[in-house]
Amino acid sequence: MTILLEVCVDSAEGLAAAIEGGAGRIELCSALELGGLTPLPSLMRIAARAPIPVYAMIRPHAGPFVFDGADEEAMMIDIDAVRTSGLAGVVIGANRPDGTLDMPLIHRLKAHAAGLGSTLHRAFDLVPDADQALEQAVELGCERILTSGCALKAADGLDTLKHISAKAAGRIAIMPGSGIRPTNVGEILKATGAREVHGSCSSPVESADPRAVAFGFEARSTNKTDVAIVRQMRRAIEAAG
Repeated sequence: MTILLEVCVDSAEGLAAAIEGGAGRIELCSALELGGLTPLPSLMRIAARAPIPVYAMIRPHAGPFVFDGADEEAMMIDIDAVRTSGLAGVVIGANRPDGTLDMPLIHRLKAHAAGLGSTLHRAFDLVPDADQALEQAVELGCERILTSGCALKAADGLDTLKHISAKAAGRIAIMPGSGIRPTNVGEILKATGAREVHGSCSSPVESADPRAVAFGFEARSTNKTDVAIVRQMRRAIEAAG
């Protein structure tokens, strides 16, 4: 069975690079430097022309995944934009202040996204009990959980990733993500048995415009999707599979 590579991107340029490099699915965001926010409707429309499935992040602002009523309204409108654009699915999640999944809110988001695919995002990694959260994700009917195994990086969460992958038992896919590179993806896949994996496949790019940096219009350095790294990741995955 082929192992699917999902690449997160936050621009049309990154989208094109991920597709050219061999990605099998796209997580479409804005502001990846903040962990990914909801992409603009214009980028959704562009991404809808992609030859592979595109799932849009639904996250209205940076910070904890604890959302109030205004945030919920924004997320519902964003889900409508995903549907209108013709994308394949959404990436959703929310926590309560104690870190547990905000099940009532996620249920409402999931219901509003009926007919679209769904990924439970790394709100999962903040939960106090991964086993409980796994059962809740199954109850929600999400297709997969994007997770680093409740660690900062997937390579540090291998024990949890292996445990929840075994416990999922085909009921929901476990997709390792965070810090996954061509140099460690084989180890992570071997340890977890995952059939899909998530990465940014990016490299740092220095700003070419010092004035834009000085005015605060551009960061001094950013990461951009790198087609060569996407290809390297794809080759490493194929070797591991």
